[in-house]
Amino acid sequence: MGVFKHCDGKSFNRSSQKLYKLLQSELTMGTAGIKIKIMPVSPETDLEKIKKEAKEIIEEKGGKNREYAEEPIAFGLKAVIAFFEWPEEKELEEVENSLKNIENVNSVQIVDMRRLF
Repeated sequence: MGVFKHCDGKSFNRSSQKLYKLLQSELTMGTAGIKIKIMPVSPETDLEKIKKEAKEIIEEKGGKNREYAEEPIAFGLKAVIAFFEWPEEKELEEVENSLKNIENVNSVQIVDMRRLF
């Protein structure tokens, strides 16, 4: 439960416990829009293969793929930009680590994260 995930509300005074219960019942987790930059090891790397594997990983971990693009970096090197929906209650670290393990991927960086409505 986001803010309250490490709290049971029992240590609060009486009025704070009422507020805690109200907030706990009213707060719902939403969906985040995540943009990740995936850097290949070289300009010769097959970006379509990276996109395919990234899509599989994101879907497998609970995300919903939206868009993939290529962003020119320098000297023929292009990054893969992945945009996908992600449940706010889930951690992104596992996805990042899995994307880093794709063959011929040099680095993975979260570029943007925002709540979707």
